[in-house]
Amino acid sequence: MREFKRKARILLVDDNADHLRGVKELITLETSYDIVGTTTSANIAINLIKKYHPDLVLMDINMPEKDGLQAIQEINRLELDTKVIALSGYDDADLIFRAMKIGAKGYVLKTMASAQLIYAIDEVLSGKVYLPSALSSRFFEYFQQSFKAEAPAASEENLLNYLTAREEDVLDLLTQGNNYKGIAAKLFISETTVKTHVNNIFQKLQVNDRTQAVLYALNNGFANKVRAKISA
Repeated sequence: MREFKRKARILLVDDNADHLRGVKELITLETSYDIVGTTTSANIAINLIKKYHPDLVLMDINMPEKDGLQAIQEINRLELDTKVIALSGYDDADLIFRAMKIGAKGYVLKTMASAQLIYAIDEVLSGKVYLPSALSSRFFEYFQQSFKAEAPAASEENLLNYLTAREEDVLDLLTQGNNYKGIAAKLFISETTVKTHVNNIFQKLQVNDRTQAVLYALNNGFANKVRAKISA
């Protein structure tokens, strides 16, 4: 008997009604995803998310009454495993940084081509993180600058050496953009166990979030260490 696979559900949030309508038509025509709702209000969006538990929310950043960044934070606090792609008309590095830091899994511009928007949605729904190539270099440069500015005085000691083998596996998957659910599936462990490993990683690397952990790893030779481990 063929197993039924549920279509991914998407909620669209944009204060520009015309653009909202256009995105809805695009997704309806070009994909098999279900549009569970559209709204021009971030507050209404939160209520719709609580009701429908969408797999993905396309969230406009520049919204009246409550901006998209505040809405993304509220969505994450709901702990529904709903992924968010930030939608904006601005390619400002600080805005990209803030959106990704608080939990957005992607950042797309309203001026992007239709095919790119569909690709971004596909990528994020598959568990990946998406940034247009035109923005990614600026984003990571800003990330590195912010990390260096916020980090305490550098130590000669490489804190990666304190990680266990399993913690290294988890950190490796984090650097690849996997979320907790994706890591759990790949390592055949529970999400609770993943969170425990991640918290231990934070403590050992003396960082506060996943972004800082990944940047510390990349800046301290973690990729080389992983390659050496694989070839051993």
